[in-house]
This record gives sequence, C-alpha cells and structure tokens, in this order.
Amino acid sequence: MNFLYLGFIHMMPPRARIIHLRRDPVDTCCSCFSLLFTGDLAYTYELGELGRYYRAYEALMAHWRAILPKEVMLEIAYEDVVEDLEGQTRAILAHCGLEWEATCLAFHQTPRSVRTASAAQVRQPIYRSSVGRSLRHRPLIGPLLEALERPLIDEPT
Repeated sequence: MNFLYLGFIHMMPPRARIIHLRRDPVDTCCSCFSLLFTGDLAYTYELGELGRYYRAYEALMAHWRAILPKEVMLEIAYEDVVEDLEGQTRAILAHCGLEWEATCLAFHQTPRSVRTASAAQVRQPIYRSSVGRSLRHRPLIGPLLEALERPLIDEPT
C-alpha cells in the first residue's frame, strides 16, 4: 500500500530512495486473492474488483514515474530477483547508497520478527514456484483477466 504515499515518502527523509518491486500482474492478483488479509483490503476478495484495483495501482505508479526525480525510484522485476538474487540485491543496495553485505543473501536466516502476509516465505530461501503460479488458475479467473485488460475509464464512443 506504500505506492499510495510515494509523494509523501519522497518528501520525508532527506535523500529517500524508493524501490518498486513489480511482479506479473496476474500472479500478483492471484496471490492477493489467496490470502485472508486483515484491515481495509476488501478489494482482494472479488476478482473483478482486484483487477480494477491493480489497474489503478498501475496508473498511479505511472504518475509517480512521471513526477518523481528519476534517481529516486528503482524499479525491479520480482522475476529478475528470483533469477539473480545477488545481482538485484547489489542494485538495490547501490540505489540506497549502502555497502554490499553477503548476509543479504541469507535474509531467511534473520531472527527479527516479520509481521506481514509473507512471514512464512521470508523464512526460506528464494524459490521459483511463485513465478507463473497463476497459469494453472487461468480457467477460473476470468473476471480478473477481463478487469486487467480493460482501461480504467471507458473511452467515450
């Protein structure tokens, strides 16, 4: 949900850096749909609404790309992280002005607490099974696919 506040995030700490990790839209939405979130995330419980929300997210990210200084935001594809964890981690650290530490590759071994829906995933090394995970669900997710293909606002005819 941080994407909603990138303008504020950019203004808050001096030299703030933003990392936008993108993932295949259908995989992202199927992942959200499969989880029981707490809080105000009701859009994740209906496939058409989830697809429309994702399109709104894409539109807002296009806005942030257009107005934020280019050096502020680094965009990385989730699939690239899965294929090249070290290379992408080095790019993230460089973007943030941080030194390389090999322990970044052992993120799953950290003792700190994690309070997100991905708490179980961050306790294991990077795995590839989430890439293309939505393919087996394609026959069941028609409303999502339709919403992702539609423009946010219907063009006047």
